[in-house]
Amino acid sequence: MVWQHGDHHDIPRQWRIQKPGAWLPADHRVHREYLRRVTEHVDKHPQEKLTPALQEFKELIEGNTRIYMYFNQMFEEIPNKRPYWRDPTGTKQIRDYQHMLQVLNHIVSRAPEWTDAAESAGVVGVPFCAILDYPMGTARCVTERLRDVRCKLPTPKSAEVLGDHKLGWFGETGLHDVMQVANAPYKSSLKFDEMFVCDPSAKFYGYKSWDDFFTRQVHDKARPVASPDDDNVIVNACESKVFNIQRHAQLRDRFFAKGQPYSVLDMLAHDPLAQHFSGATVYQAFLSALSYHRWHSPVSGTIRRAFVQDGTYFSEPLFEGVGDPNVHEIDTGGISVGQGYLSALATRGIIFIEADNPAIGLMAFIAIGMDEVSSVDITVKEGQHVKKGEQTGMFHFGGSTHCLLFRKGVQLSEFPEVGRQENVPVRSKIAVVKS
Repeated sequence: MVWQHGDHHDIPRQWRIQKPGAWLPADHRVHREYLRRVTEHVDKHPQEKLTPALQEFKELIEGNTRIYMYFNQMFEEIPNKRPYWRDPTGTKQIRDYQHMLQVLNHIVSRAPEWTDAAESAGVVGVPFCAILDYPMGTARCVTERLRDVRCKLPTPKSAEVLGDHKLGWFGETGLHDVMQVANAPYKSSLKFDEMFVCDPSAKFYGYKSWDDFFTRQVHDKARPVASPDDDNVIVNACESKVFNIQRHAQLRDRFFAKGQPYSVLDMLAHDPLAQHFSGATVYQAFLSALSYHRWHSPVSGTIRRAFVQDGTYFSEPLFEGVGDPNVHEIDTGGISVGQGYLSALATRGIIFIEADNPAIGLMAFIAIGMDEVSSVDITVKEGQHVKKGEQTGMFHFGGSTHCLLFRKGVQLSEFPEVGRQENVPVRSKIAVVKS
C-alpha cells in the first residue's frame, strides 16, 4: 500500500507504472530509496538474534529439505539482467533467504514511515512486499509460515511515525496526501479532525499506536449512509476503488488461470451457504494505504455466518512466475495483477447477510487480506441484525481488497464505473436493486 506525493507528469514513463491498489509506489524511486536505506542499515548493523517468529521461520527453511530447496530456487530464478539485477529499490538485489531474514528482522516491529526520493515522497505501506516483490513472482515462493512474522503494531512505540516531522504521517506531505485521498470522492475540503474521530489537541491527534491510527473511525457526517430508508439502495462496504464487476460467476472455476475468473465456491471457503451463489454477480474494489479501513454493511439484514478463513501469504498465480530465469520475465505488475486469484486463496473475512429486502435476500461480503495485510477483524456476530452502513469489521495494518456477492437473479444496476480514479466513498450508493 503506497501513495507517492508529487506531479506524475514530471516523472519519466518507466517510473510511472501504475499498480492497482497502490500497495507499492507508482514512482519506483520511492520504493528504491526505501529499501536502499533499510538494506544499508542492516548491512552496517547486523543482528545475530532474530525475533522468535523469524527464528522459527529460519529453522523451518533449514530443517525441511524441500522448503530449503524452494527458498534457494526462489531467489535463483530472479533473472540476472535489467531490471532485476537492480531490484525495485535500486540497491543490491536480496538474493538469498539469509539476507531476507535479516532485513525482515529489522522492519518487523516498525510502522511504515514516509520516504523522500528525488522530488517525490511516499510511503511503502507493505514493507514485506517491497522485499519480496520479485521473489513473489517466481514459481517457488513458499511463504505461508510468514503469517507468524507479519508486522503487528499496536504498541505505543509504533506511534512515533505519526509525528509532524518531514517523514511523519502528520507531517506536511503525509497529512496533505491522507486528506487529499479522503476529500477526493466528494471534492470536499474537510480538515483531518472534521473527517476522522480524533483529539486534535493531543499528541498524535490522540492515537495511541500505529494500529489505533490506521483503524481510525470516520465521522458520520463526513460519510453519510445513502438513502438510509430505501432498502433498494446498496451502499459501499469499504472506502475503495472499483477493480472489477463480473456477472454469472461460476461456482467453480480456474481462478489460477490468466483470465482470473472468480471461483465462488473457493472464495467462500466451501461454506454450505456458498451453493446459493452459483451464477453470482461479484463486485470487487481495493483499498490503498491512505484509505479508511473499517468495513460497513452494504444492506440492512441479519448476519447468517461470519468467520475468518486463513489462507496463503505472499502468493501470486503461477502465470506471473519465471521458471527459467534465462528465458522468462517476471510480471512487473506484481501482486496487483492477481487480485482475482487472491479472492480465493488469501486470508479473508467472510460474512453472509440475509438482507431485509427480499429482492436481495442472501448476499456475501469478503474482506481479503493481501501480503502482510492479513489481520481481518470481524466485529459482528451470527444472528445479529445490522442496519445499512453499520460497522461490520476492519483491516489491521492496512487493507487490500474486498468483494460483494449477489445471488443469480438479483437485478442490479448503477454500479460505479470500473477505472474510476478516486475512491467510492464508504456508505455511499454503489448499486440499486430492482424490486
